[in-house]
Amino acid sequence: MDVIEVRGLTKRYGEQQALDGLDLDVRRGEVLALLGPNGAGKTTTLETMEGFRRADSGTVRVLGIDPWRAPRRHRERVGIVLQEPLGSGELTVDELLRATATCYRQPWDLDVLLDAVGLTGQRRQRIKALSGGQRRRLDVALGVLGRPELLFLDEPTTGLDPEVRRALWRLIRRLADTGTTILLTTHYLDEAERLADRVAVLIAGRLADLDTPSALRRRGREATVHWTECGHPCSLVTSAPTRTVAELAARLGGEIPDLVVARPSLEDTYLHLVGEHA
Repeated sequence: MDVIEVRGLTKRYGEQQALDGLDLDVRRGEVLALLGPNGAGKTTTLETMEGFRRADSGTVRVLGIDPWRAPRRHRERVGIVLQEPLGSGELTVDELLRATATCYRQPWDLDVLLDAVGLTGQRRQRIKALSGGQRRRLDVALGVLGRPELLFLDEPTTGLDPEVRRALWRLIRRLADTGTTILLTTHYLDEAERLADRVAVLIAGRLADLDTPSALRRRGREATVHWTECGHPCSLVTSAPTRTVAELAARLGGEIPDLVVARPSLEDTYLHLVGEHA
């Protein structure tokens, strides 16, 4: 069974059509990255799946249940990490986690959880004194405290420096490897490429494309072969780069000076999709 099933989802805010017949499935155990420009409907999609917002029409099933009418037991199976951190700045990390753990029947052991998110050394520290990266790790710890089957991550690394971003990437992959299904929204294409099993591109409230990162990179895009010949830089855009390299090697006697085969990136494909719809 898919963890999330969305069919024909629509939502309007006055004259603005936020979602326009969205269909989307999230498979059990996968990391799905939801991409799209500002105003594409990502936030509305997440809030509807999380049970915070009611759609105008269509159906949403999260773990087999309509999230808008979900009972408490269902909500314990879902973890949420919002884009903006929560309050409770005067509490220590340990105090906040212990208080939140009382909401769950089988929460994580706090020693194990703090070690997993890299906050053991900050256990007695007040939340308001944490750095941005430490606070984001705490947000993830709160999101997974109840051992959720499904985890929503809304822009988890926005505003963080590269070192902290990569530390959170390792944590997210670790969660995925233990069987947690993860729906991730991000504006970072390298983040989606590194973490996601599949990528969904949302544009103007509709699903523009859905596939693995590698398949999206290859879709309808040509490679560029660069080399040097007779002292001059050369390049050729081609849909058959392997054949082009073989022909060059035959003509140049084996070695091809300064050979580079530049294949389309996920960012290239994403910008091409956004440009088409624009």
